Amino acid sequence: MPNPKRRHSKTRTSKRRANDFLTTRSTTTCQRCGADKLPHRVCLECGYYRDKEVIEVETE
Repeated sequence: MPNPKRRHSKTRTSKRRANDFLTTRSTTTCQRCGADKLPHRVCLECGYYRDKEVIEVETE
């Protein structure tokens, strides 16, 4: 079995392991239109946040 000739540095090991702890962003469903949206954000599909229209969305 081949063995590594030299030890990996702490920086190189930490850079590789940094991606192990990444998680996906959580989403919620809009109560008005049912689209997926980020929590505590305005829905980009209908423009509402907490039953108030915040932005006007153009419909095609």
